[in-house]
Amino acid sequence: MIRVLVAARSSVIRAGLETVVRSSTSLELAGAMDWSLMNLADLEADVLVIDAGDLQPEGLPPLTEGVTLPVVMLVDTADTALVSAALRAGIRGVISREATPEEIESAIQAVNAGLAVIAAGSLADLLPDARPTPEALTEALSDRELEVLNSIAEGLSNKLIAHQLGISEHTVKTHVASILAKLDAASRTEAVAQAIRRGLVML
Repeated sequence: MIRVLVAARSSVIRAGLETVVRSSTSLELAGAMDWSLMNLADLEADVLVIDAGDLQPEGLPPLTEGVTLPVVMLVDTADTALVSAALRAGIRGVISREATPEEIESAIQAVNAGLAVIAAGSLADLLPDARPTPEALTEALSDRELEVLNSIAEGLSNKLIAHQLGISEHTVKTHVASILAKLDAASRTEAVAQAIRRGLVML
């Protein structure tokens, strides 16, 4: 059970966050408060959830200074300066104030597990140089081709792939040729790299 402390200046939003926590079977409400009155000594919880409200970026450092537990902050994700300031201040989770109860609970569980969470809509602004999403394949790989591709990614030879999948080595070669063509790859290594970028293979 994850003990969650809720902080929001608005009593209405605070009540809404309390409801999200209370309605979850994996979360337990450790308390609720106005973050402007927050006493760091009272933070006896596993995760702190803060609604940023009208908080400005320069107001973040004093708010989070001395907080040792992981924080999920709900912000207006269109405010890139606030999102960036929150991440620089060490806040692990920065999600939209419009997040659903399920998204809020998922963010709490993620930061409690040591992960970082950021609203997908903020990534394009925060990482302008990020690679664009690869174009969809003209022809999708079949289930069998995906199996062969995963085996290639594991470094298996055609002979071992044939043995593993219970097919002939000739059939494996046919699948490999088709995979290379569909991914427009010149080699097995390039095919695996393409597949990883496209999310077809998880290493």
